[in-house]
Amino acid sequence: MTSHDRRFRFGAMAAAARSAKEWVSTAQHVEALGFSVLLCPDTTGTLAPFAALSAAAAVTETLRVGPFVLASPLRSPGTVAWESVTLDALSGGRFELGLGAGRPDAARDATRLGLPFGSAAERIAQLEATIAAVRARFAGSDPAAQYDSVRGVQQPGPPILLAGIGPRMLRLAAQQADMLTLALPLQSTENDLAAKTDELRGIDAAAFDRLELVLNVALVGENAPPHASRWLGADPGELIRGGSIATLVGTPRQMADTLLRRRERTGVSYIVVNAMFADQVAPVIELLADQ
Repeated sequence: MTSHDRRFRFGAMAAAARSAKEWVSTAQHVEALGFSVLLCPDTTGTLAPFAALSAAAAVTETLRVGPFVLASPLRSPGTVAWESVTLDALSGGRFELGLGAGRPDAARDATRLGLPFGSAAERIAQLEATIAAVRARFAGSDPAAQYDSVRGVQQPGPPILLAGIGPRMLRLAAQQADMLTLALPLQSTENDLAAKTDELRGIDAAAFDRLELVLNVALVGENAPPHASRWLGADPGELIRGGSIATLVGTPRQMADTLLRRRERTGVSYIVVNAMFADQVAPVIELLADQ
């Protein structure tokens, strides 16, 4: 299967809830709407991802769960491996591991946790060590494995998603990942996305066909919430007028056609949206269910 032939998947990203009841309701609602995955960001101002995702997995049946994405400086490789094997076991093998070297403002989270943020090279090295630790834990090949009472369900391990756009991250994704989200700036157009996927194809054509390519859509519809400018860090209207790939507008049929065209051109088939837009995206999921 090539990227262009891969069926669409949709992930809903949720970050907060005022109560356990509200969080449970969110998880069950996105599952009922046809989303494949519930995702949590990794920021110290929102729900801690492993705890929140474990709670979501406990009240759903088919919904997969994963962080989008863990910042490598915020946890040791061994900690990520431990948490991953636990969540994989508790979810019945519905866990997907999203990893990144840390967005720029993750430095603030590192400071809040009393951890060093490190240089870009150090963070990527820790990311590589984290992948190795997770794989060793699932394989039972690390020296302490004889003491483990918890084993992962998925073998040889959970699907791994990497986030990044630099050459080193693209090479690492080609070698180690199952999924890649291209963390382009919000103002990026489809031409920018195509240029980046062409770059990936140039690095490793076989990996380009193998990887599930992911796009995070930050805004759905033309009527942005009043607070959208603050969390987007940009004017929603300008993003829409500029043809930003972080926006998805039009009727459900028009949105579906946009995603079909984009998949044909770039190979992107896994679409992540904020859970606040889940109901607006549900008709699109239905239109693309068999495509």
